[in-house]
Amino acid sequence: MLITGILNPAVNSLLSRVRHTNTLVIADRGFPFWPQIETIDISLVDDVPRVLDVLAAIRRNFTAGKVFMAEEFRASNDAATQARFARALEGIPLVVEPHIEFKKRVPRAIGLIRTGDTTQYANLILESA
Repeated sequence: MLITGILNPAVNSLLSRVRHTNTLVIADRGFPFWPQIETIDISLVDDVPRVLDVLAAIRRNFTAGKVFMAEEFRASNDAATQARFARALEGIPLVVEPHIEFKKRVPRAIGLIRTGDTTQYANLILESA
């Protein structure tokens, strides 16, 4: 029985299949469903869990070489929210692009973890190092 780290077996399985330069999506509650990629829905209620909760949990055993975000995140969120994301992503090169371009990357991901996050454009695509 696991007693520490990520306890969700589906998330553990997904993470174990990510290899060099593969990508993983962590999405907010409103992100569209993509039938061609595995989706693990861990949303419970609004904002439980949040994208940054999942990011913090996986960063312990996941080396990200790059992260992608939609540029609309900046226009849609206040300075405090932007600062929380900046702190959580510290040390990972950030690529900001239009949301339409961001979504074109999604089908190539190994999988998607959907959260209950209500933060606008809080979606991340992590590229493994």
